[in-house]
Amino acid sequence: MPKVTVRYWAAAKAAAGIAEEPFEAATLAEALDAARERHPGELVRVLRRCSFLVDGDPVGTRGHETVRLADGGTVEVLPPFAGGSR
Repeated sequence: MPKVTVRYWAAAKAAAGIAEEPFEAATLAEALDAARERHPGELVRVLRRCSFLVDGDPVGTRGHETVRLADGGTVEVLPPFAGGSR
């Protein structure tokens, strides 16, 4: 089973109470299920609004169960960011 690092940003980091943590998961869906199990509550709600990068590549609309993870890889959890120009 690949070992990956999940990095949380902004609201996801606040909800998880940690900036990053390791998981063993073969797909993005498995990694996110493990994160939800480890951090029930606010993180579950935040993850519904997030986008994800796997090893620097945007996941986009691909099904999370189809996104394979590589040993030593990284998943970035990116909540929607507020701000911008007016």
